[in-house]
Amino acid sequence: MKQQTMSQIQTLSNLKVGSCGKIRQFTDDQMASKMMSMGILPGKVLKLIRRAPFGGGLYLKVEDNNIAVREVEAQNILIEVL
Repeated sequence: MKQQTMSQIQTLSNLKVGSCGKIRQFTDDQMASKMMSMGILPGKVLKLIRRAPFGGGLYLKVEDNNIAVREVEAQNILIEVL
């Protein structure tokens, strides 16, 4: 019998350093257009490389690109933890 695994959906801001996730959607339309122009698109897989201290930015690897996003932006990106 196959065992189904449930995907865990959370905000990017809750992802642990070193973990990967697939972008599912954005919760803010204005911020979504900015993220998409930087190559952060629904369906893409990202890896959280590190966090800046004191609630600063998050450093991501999306495909071959390293991108920094603010904590407030990360709170508006929903991901599926891989």
